[in-house]
Amino acid sequence: MSGETSYIVKHADCSQHTIFPGVNIRTTAGEKIMLSLVEFESGAVVEEHSHPHEQAGMLIEGQLTFTIGGATFHVEAGDMWRIPGGVLHKVVAENGPAKALDVFHPIREDYL
Repeated sequence: MSGETSYIVKHADCSQHTIFPGVNIRTTAGEKIMLSLVEFESGAVVEEHSHPHEQAGMLIEGQLTFTIGGATFHVEAGDMWRIPGGVLHKVVAENGPAKALDVFHPIREDYL
């Protein structure tokens, strides 16, 4: 990254993907980390999956139910999570829409 404009990424300039029905992401990446804004429609499900990337996140708005490594957790705005690479996890948006931030290391090439 070089030049002043590379420090700021406008919302419209982020990479955008629908990763599951009702789950939309916008991402930006540096050299070694990736930030993802995740927007869930009410009832949307991120199906159980795993990836080699370490993942940490924070719920900004709404309520989510996580199943991580076989254990289920209710998450409210302000709560955070950390999921090691290779661990199975699933997320369901409960009682309305939700918005979260996820950080990945290394960068998820599939989200660029």
